[in-house]
Amino acid sequence: MAILKIARMGHPVLRRKADPIADPLSPEIAKLVADMLDTLDDIGGVGLAAPQVHVPLRLVIFHVPPARAVAERYKDAGLEDDDDAGVPMTVLINPEIEAVGDEVERSYESCLSVPDMMGEVARYSHIIYRGQDLNGNAIECTATGFHARVVQHECDHLDGILYPQRMTDLSTFGYNEEIRKSCG
Repeated sequence: MAILKIARMGHPVLRRKADPIADPLSPEIAKLVADMLDTLDDIGGVGLAAPQVHVPLRLVIFHVPPARAVAERYKDAGLEDDDDAGVPMTVLINPEIEAVGDEVERSYESCLSVPDMMGEVARYSHIIYRGQDLNGNAIECTATGFHARVVQHECDHLDGILYPQRMTDLSTFGYNEEIRKSCG
């Protein structure tokens, strides 16, 4: 397929609300997803929204690698779980998110559209997301921790929101390299 160009902060496609996808089964959507998968694989990220590749449609792809899933699940207990396989690559068309409760977690985020930067963002700890897959099947999933964070981050792109707009303390915003040095 093709490696697509990533839109960076400041580009108009990242500031607008994306349009719903009328036909999830169309060949154009299948090609877009294939190209987005190739692009994400090439870059090495965990998620990508269609507006990030200059396509203003309500489509995201994401996965949670097993190591990250284990680290998030047991970060306070110091345990590992060999059965925790993370979240496989997921295609989510016309997603909707519902918060479960009011609990939020603060954590650092980065973004392919804001290269080399990161900042601390509060996100709901527990969500339910709904949408469709490439076959038009309904998806409904409960997510917590990093999984919930990734879905919320990617879906924000569909509403023209980048993570710096969610930050309440800009003193946590900076270059990845500098923040990682200072956090040990």
